[in-house]
Amino acid sequence: MSGAPSTRPAAFAIGEHDFLLHGWPHRILSGAIHYFRVHPGDWRDRIRAARSMGLNTIETYVAWNEHAPTRGEFDLSGRLDLGGFLDAVAAEGMHAIVRPGPYICAEFDNGGLPAWLTRDPQVRQLRRADPAYLEAVAEYLEQLAPVLVPRQIDAGGPIILVQVENEYGAYGDDHEYLRRLAACIRETGITVPLTTIDQPTDAMLEAGGLPELHRTGSFGSNVASRLETLRRHQPTGPLMCAEFWDGWFDSWGTHHHTTSAQDAARELDELLAAGASVNIYMFHGGTNFGLTNGANHKGRYVPIATSYDYDAPLDEAGHPTEKYFAFRDVISKYVPVPDDSPLPPRPAPAPAFEVELGERGPLPRRVFGPEFTSDQVPTFDEIEHDRGFGLYRAELAGEASRPAVLEIGEVRDRAWVRLDGTMIGTLARDSHERTLMLPSARGTLEVLVEDQGRVNYGPRIGEQKGLIGPVAVAGDPITGWSLQPLALDAVADLDLTVVDPASVQGDVARGVFELPEPTALFLDTREWGKGLAWVNGFLLGRYWRRGPQQTLFVPAGVTRAGMNAVTVLEFEVPGATHARFVQGPDLGPLEE
Repeated sequence: MSGAPSTRPAAFAIGEHDFLLHGWPHRILSGAIHYFRVHPGDWRDRIRAARSMGLNTIETYVAWNEHAPTRGEFDLSGRLDLGGFLDAVAAEGMHAIVRPGPYICAEFDNGGLPAWLTRDPQVRQLRRADPAYLEAVAEYLEQLAPVLVPRQIDAGGPIILVQVENEYGAYGDDHEYLRRLAACIRETGITVPLTTIDQPTDAMLEAGGLPELHRTGSFGSNVASRLETLRRHQPTGPLMCAEFWDGWFDSWGTHHHTTSAQDAARELDELLAAGASVNIYMFHGGTNFGLTNGANHKGRYVPIATSYDYDAPLDEAGHPTEKYFAFRDVISKYVPVPDDSPLPPRPAPAPAFEVELGERGPLPRRVFGPEFTSDQVPTFDEIEHDRGFGLYRAELAGEASRPAVLEIGEVRDRAWVRLDGTMIGTLARDSHERTLMLPSARGTLEVLVEDQGRVNYGPRIGEQKGLIGPVAVAGDPITGWSLQPLALDAVADLDLTVVDPASVQGDVARGVFELPEPTALFLDTREWGKGLAWVNGFLLGRYWRRGPQQTLFVPAGVTRAGMNAVTVLEFEVPGATHARFVQGPDLGPLEE
């Protein structure tokens, strides 16, 4: 009858015992794929593989700092085309869970928070009901709204859940902040259920949740006790492990982490047997392309590796692992797995060949940006240099006839020191190094500093990068500094035939190679020291002899039929004459 109220249930809702899809009980079987860690050309393949394993949902974080490196701008192009990713999820007949943060952790640079936000003096407290912080968050969510709102299930799209914050109970207990953040999300037009996630301890679940938001847990073992704790704090509604940890990430200087496929499958079986929903973290980890890796700091600074393989069911290159088939067998006990979608193929050897690095030369000063001068040593953040490398210079006017100690308050995070163009040594934050003996207290001091990734977890989120003063030589403070940021895009396109008399620590080498068609590759870095590599201008990420990983993954979408170029920027072991592409990944030794 015209004008009568609708009795049609919400397309997706949280019932007394179950998630409800169009009014019917529904179990979420989800897998995490971060669109920004996967080349867009591979999105459909990775999503289809998740469907073939028996999953019905794809979960992703949203990386605020990637979309908005500058306040007032919002990039949704290329690998940041979140709408395109969600459309690909829908095209495979799957649902989506979106976790916009604003803080995401994710072993990602600055935990996903933009550097311009964390250095804003008006923002006095992060992840709190701080007016300036919430104002910036509101702007971010408004920028996301045109992507998310029309793609909710109520509008015929794939999104069924949106998460508020991320494991907040491990950081704070500002419930007013959570309420205002949830309200802000609702004000943008989000109507699907809102959730929180915390490790299932009484303290974290209490601090990180609200009665009006559906609590979920994050864990990878001890299923029965974890669910029991979660149920105490979520007395009604479906139980969900929204991060089922099936592997772990790698950090530079450690081993490659793996977990038993049989043990993980057994825990997944116990979780599903208890009737819970799940999001497998990660289903497919992908890669920290460019300089997007984060870092941890629990007494010692530890940067995350470029590979985010995570020992997931689908490896970094998109190939199924033993864990993929073990999980598929478990899932098939509870729901029919698709028989109309082919399983992803087992890995085949990638092309193996060598490329002569015929073009080479020192890293020239001309690829650095404008010079910023300051009496006191500036940080990267003071010149709004958010990520990468910076060159410091100062003139020393002390005694030329005797050695002197260079002392720096703190290096964040690695520094190559030269005096009058001669390499003196390296200072590393992860070794707590702050001092270096100079052969003289007179001359031109150059310090090239690498930001190895902003801390993504804990109270050090938002800390400044570069050199942290004071800086002294022979006990005398050094003043009169200049700082220039390295323009990485200029390195990839550098004309190495142009000789620049002013060079910096580092060498650039380039070679060309031909492919019959676009092809995924593995670049072997084990003979190099520390640096960066590009293919066709796409920054694959960092490499480091320290390991664990000894190869960089090259997505097929980065290559092309015909001529291709590989560029290497090496800081510590110059002189490489060839680049080697190998048949498969080498992510390093396993823990003994």
